[in-house]
Amino acid sequence: MANFTKKSVAVTALAAILVASAMSPGIAKAPATSKAARADGIPRARDGHPDFSGIWQTLSEADYDLEPHAGRRDAPPSPGVIEGGRIPYLPAALARRQANFERRTTDDPRLRCFALSVPRGVYYQAPFEILQRPSSLTLVHQFGNQVRDIHTDGSLHPDDPDPQLWLGDSRGHWEGDTLVVDIIGFNEDTWLDRAGNYHSDKLHVVERWKFRDANTILYSATLDDPKVYSRPWTINIQLNRREPGLKLIEDYCFTLEYADHYPHRDGQQ
Repeated sequence: MANFTKKSVAVTALAAILVASAMSPGIAKAPATSKAARADGIPRARDGHPDFSGIWQTLSEADYDLEPHAGRRDAPPSPGVIEGGRIPYLPAALARRQANFERRTTDDPRLRCFALSVPRGVYYQAPFEILQRPSSLTLVHQFGNQVRDIHTDGSLHPDDPDPQLWLGDSRGHWEGDTLVVDIIGFNEDTWLDRAGNYHSDKLHVVERWKFRDANTILYSATLDDPKVYSRPWTINIQLNRREPGLKLIEDYCFTLEYADHYPHRDGQQ
């Protein structure tokens, strides 16, 4: 009984000390930002930045066609994901885009197992996993086992980036709770979607990743390419966290004749 009494007295005394300390003007209080970070429900890494680790996937139809379009045999209808509605092509580039569209069931580089590149890999309708570390993030895509590193260690783009890169060179920094990623150094052998929207080797992409809530990422990408577009333009996509326990599966790409599997009849599109 004596031992129990001593413990009770000690606990009471400790509680009194903590209360007195909290009321004392000389004791530093936890910063308000820390309380806000705990209250917003957003997962955070030890350094305080949002932690995007997890498996994500979009439910949008962006990969079929970034622009607004009616339903057709090879694509469901969609209002599009582009601010302003349309991609601002230069006249000659628009003609090439139309030619790509006419050959979309055979010439999409995806059908030849080329990398999806950026930003298409983000809105392609297959899951991808983000692995976050203090100095980098790695995106592992289920489709084609595509892997992209985003460096957040303060390093800069190389002065002469490799012109043969499929995924470009990604350098990120934090603006508050938003991860901003600058990407250059692409080849010109990929499309932006299944409709033939495309870019050149002068493509420059700026991504912005931000949580809406713990299970939703608001993703935007601004694309600039002076050889193809008359001005920069932006897409907005929502990414959803996949259910707990989901694992990426092996997804090996092999070539096929798309038109043999999805033929157009009577000239319908």
